[in-house]
Amino acid sequence: MAWDTEGTRRRLKEAATAEFAEYGREGTTMTRIAARAGINKERLYSYYGDKNALWEVVLSDELAKLSAGVALRGVSLADIGEFAGATYDYHATHPELGRLLQWEGLTRGPAADAGRRGEHYREKVERFAQAQRAGTIAAGLDPDHLVFALIALAAWWQTVPQLAELITGGSPDDLAERDRRRAFVVEAARRLAAPR
Repeated sequence: MAWDTEGTRRRLKEAATAEFAEYGREGTTMTRIAARAGINKERLYSYYGDKNALWEVVLSDELAKLSAGVALRGVSLADIGEFAGATYDYHATHPELGRLLQWEGLTRGPAADAGRRGEHYREKVERFAQAQRAGTIAAGLDPDHLVFALIALAAWWQTVPQLAELITGGSPDDLAERDRRRAFVVEAARRLAAPR
């Protein structure tokens, strides 16, 4: 019987994603990842190397999924609102990403896949800068700060759900509240970027 290499890799990566999201890079063990996947620890090491290499793979892959799932189609106010809304939707359905990013920030080490990630965000910043020069969006805000603010506006709801619930009184599991939050994110993004 042939070994299902791709299936094994997928199961190991899924287990690692769950473990890293729950315990961070420092609190996760390769033994626990292998046990969660139901696969021999030696196979985990042979496929991914050490824990730091696996962390890089997991975070890079999760961010690539975000990038593929949330596209900035244009830079009109409607596009910016929809980008913020799509970012909100992605984080709402993938809460592990916010936890992974928090753990990454807490380690204070270099960002995983920094070169590719930086390039991805620089491209968005440049598109916003072009839209500012064209008068499509507000020129008074630094485009890099605007990109960061829109992502934070969309993602922070899931990153600190307890704070959102304390302030709004609504549970993140309540679909009506989730729709209300998304509508706010879209409208706030449009207003933030609107020319004065």
